[in-house]
Formats: sequence, structure tokens, C-alpha cells
Amino acid sequence: MLRERLELKIFTGSAHLELARRICAFVGVPLGDATVTSFPDGETYVKFNENIRGRDVFIVQPTSPPTNQNLMELLIMVDAARRASAARITAVLPFFGYARQDRKDQPRVPITAKLVANLLTAAGVSRVLTMDLHAQQVAGFFDIPVDHLYAAPVLIRHIRERHLKDLIVVSPDVGGLKMASAYSQALGCGLAIVAKRRKSPTETEAMNVIGDVEGKSVLLVDDLTETAGTLTSAARILTERGAGKIIAAVSHAVLSDLAIERLKGSQLSELITTNSVPVRSTEGFPLTELCIAELLGEGIKRIHCDESVSSLFKISENEKV
Repeated sequence: MLRERLELKIFTGSAHLELARRICAFVGVPLGDATVTSFPDGETYVKFNENIRGRDVFIVQPTSPPTNQNLMELLIMVDAARRASAARITAVLPFFGYARQDRKDQPRVPITAKLVANLLTAAGVSRVLTMDLHAQQVAGFFDIPVDHLYAAPVLIRHIRERHLKDLIVVSPDVGGLKMASAYSQALGCGLAIVAKRRKSPTETEAMNVIGDVEGKSVLLVDDLTETAGTLTSAARILTERGAGKIIAAVSHAVLSDLAIERLKGSQLSELITTNSVPVRSTEGFPLTELCIAELLGEGIKRIHCDESVSSLFKISENEKV
């Protein structure tokens, strides 16, 4: 039961209108009326076409490509909502762009994830609801509450329904081991790791496999794929080690032209992902898109009603991500 003392309003920018509509359908509220457009010179124009004074406002906007455009839209919408006297403004970012720039790993480079956190807070965001951050420490860059959801319950439920035989979960790199371990425990199967070396921002080289994958169905899990270099390189070496069917499951499929080309020529048999960002057509390569509207919608309802969000991490009664 949504509380009545603070009316819930959900708005969206232009990044992912379909997801926002599905979230509103689940929550049971109409999508808020806002004008989000651009002037001829490219500047963003925002106007809320309904009263939001004293309302609990949620703005759905993944900062996926075009990243800078979508981020700027979000900041301007937040500023407009603050100046319209919204009681609370929650930025709902199904995909948090710039999360990979989370540390100073070279001389004279920025920590852009921290900059984005500062921009959102300065614009007037009261709290953030996001999903599968590339690095969990990004949540600590904010001085406001951050509710960090996971796509794992949605993805694992789908994998279970497939009843794959002799399944093993594989992390395509050492950094994804914790996520892969959670998947293997939830699915009750083995775990393996692919050791890789990054040759450039768009190219990786798989070097070795730690674990026995011969004759097994492989589930490659990762939080994000953009160029598909890590996934396709891992699939290549897994095939060389005797793996059978290889399926990849990623939370965010921010697919570039290069990624689609690589997927079509890879040993992967399917890519499973969510609609955290608008998913591009892979032109004949099998892609399964799972909806996270209920997950985000439930998060919105619980934040609105000041209820716990942590129970959304449960995969079953005895398992957590």
C-alpha cells in the first residue's frame, strides 16, 4: 500500500522510455508528464507539465550511450524538479555510466565516477537507485543514500528454467570471480576462471583456464559488455579446452558495432541480458532480453514506503547475491 501523505511520481528522460513505462505499469502509477527535448543548438530543455510540489519524485534514466547526453538530461531534470519544490528526488539509474572510471590507475587521469556522483548530488538528488555497478565502491562515492540492486535473481531464475545439463559457471576474468561464485552457489554447480590480459581498451587476450570445463555446458557471467572482447576471447579458449555449449549472461549489454560483429563470429551460442539499457538488434545472433521492470519497480515502491530493499537480493529463501 503506497503511502498517501507523499504522492509518488515517476518521470523519465529520453534514454529508455519503454522501461519507464513498464516500471509504471508494475508500480500502478501513470508515467509523469514532462517535456524533454533539445534546442536547435543541442542544448537540453526540460519542463514538468504537472504539479510536483511536495511529491516523492523518481526519475528513470540509464546513462547509457549517448552517455553525456543522457547524463546531462538527468541533471537538468533533477534541477527542474528541485526548483519545482519536489519533496524528495530519487535518480533511478538502471545502468550507471562512467562507473568503470572508478580509480586513478594512471598519472594525470580523473576519477570520473566520483565526479558524476558529485554532479548528481549538487543537482539536487536525494538518493540513488541503481543496478549492478561495475565497481561496488562507486556507491561510496556518494554522500547520499544509494540502493544498489542486482540483476542476478532475474538472470538466475531464467537459467534455472533452462535445466542445462553439466553446467559450470565461468568468470571471464579474475575481477568477476565474486559474481561468478554467487551464481555457481545459487545454481549448485562448479566454478572456473579464465585468466586474461588486456591488450587495449577494446581488445583482450584469454591466456588460461583454471578449472575443468571439458564436456560441460558453460555459463559465462559478467556485469557489462560493450565490445564483447572479454566474452568472445574467453569463449575461444574455453572451446579449445573442450567446453560444450557456451552461453553468456551479462547485466548490461551496451553493445557497439564491434561487439555485434564479434558475437556473430564467436563460439558463444547465446547472450542473455536485461533491458537495463535499450538493447540493439544483434542481427541473427541469439539474444535473450529479460525485463527488470518488476525489480526496479519493487525497489521504487519500497523506497517510497520506507521499507527494506535488501530482501530484493534474495534468489530463494536461503540464498542471497
